[in-house]
Amino acid sequence: MKLGVFTVLYQNLPFEAMLDKLAQIGVEAVELGTGNYPGNSHCNPDELLGNPDKIKSFRRAIESRGLTISGLSCHGNPLHPNAKDAKEAHDVWRKTVLLAEQLEVPVINGFAGCPGDHPGAKFPNWVTCSWPPEYAEVLEWQWNDIVIPYWKEEAKFARMHGIHQIAFEMHPGFVVYNPETLLKLREQAGVNIGANFDPSHLVWQGIDPVEAIKKLGRENAIFHFHAKDTYLDQANIKVNGVLDTKHYSEVLDRSWTFRSVGYGHNEKMWKDIISTLRAVGYDYVVSIEHEDMLASIDEGLMKAITLLKGTLFKEKVSEMWWA
Repeated sequence: MKLGVFTVLYQNLPFEAMLDKLAQIGVEAVELGTGNYPGNSHCNPDELLGNPDKIKSFRRAIESRGLTISGLSCHGNPLHPNAKDAKEAHDVWRKTVLLAEQLEVPVINGFAGCPGDHPGAKFPNWVTCSWPPEYAEVLEWQWNDIVIPYWKEEAKFARMHGIHQIAFEMHPGFVVYNPETLLKLREQAGVNIGANFDPSHLVWQGIDPVEAIKKLGRENAIFHFHAKDTYLDQANIKVNGVLDTKHYSEVLDRSWTFRSVGYGHNEKMWKDIISTLRAVGYDYVVSIEHEDMLASIDEGLMKAITLLKGTLFKEKVSEMWWA
């Protein structure tokens, strides 16, 4: 496995200064945002597409520092009920596919999106329960009329351009938020639908990341991995449960908070996660995503790098000489 970083944390640095910084601290891969929520400060499709010289220079800047691109990330909501918002997200997605083809990047990361509750809706509607019965009706309409047709077509578009790994981050607020919903979409839209597995979005839902890795790994459905942690405040959970709409800055009052790797779960948990990834055959990049209210960017990132370097396996598995 290689250790990587989702570079949006250094979006204020120029592209090559960002690469220099990450190369100096021992990172091996970069995950680059191409627009929508992650922004495109380090990788703007409009500046690169159709420009072979710029593409060549862009790749040279990365490869000359001993780095690779693990994935292009365009997290957005192309299923948004507002047509303008949906088109903007869709256009970024399509440009990202074309750019991944030209850069020879195998993985595109994103969200599956979330529609509204009817054709005239203004805002997305994430359904979390089956009763009263209208919620079940909304969910059926979302999947059958919007989600499945859209991603069937887009999976086909991606395949036409040599992209066979569309990696959805399972994130509450979107229709794909756990292994079950990911596999539901994969079954309908094709095997180039898989996961950008981020344990931080799963553990606060009560999901064991190790068991989730086993489930998706058996389906060969893990295409990319985000290393991000979540602290669970058990005192607040005991009173209010895990659904929490308070701002991320209200750390003392929230039920859960995103943290640097090792500050939500101990090193043993991360060793179990990495070991299970290896057990299911994942041998790609572990990409650090830093979103920690209690740590600076540099310090939080270095804490994550230090812990993960001690957990990643770099050599091939030995022959079983003892049995």
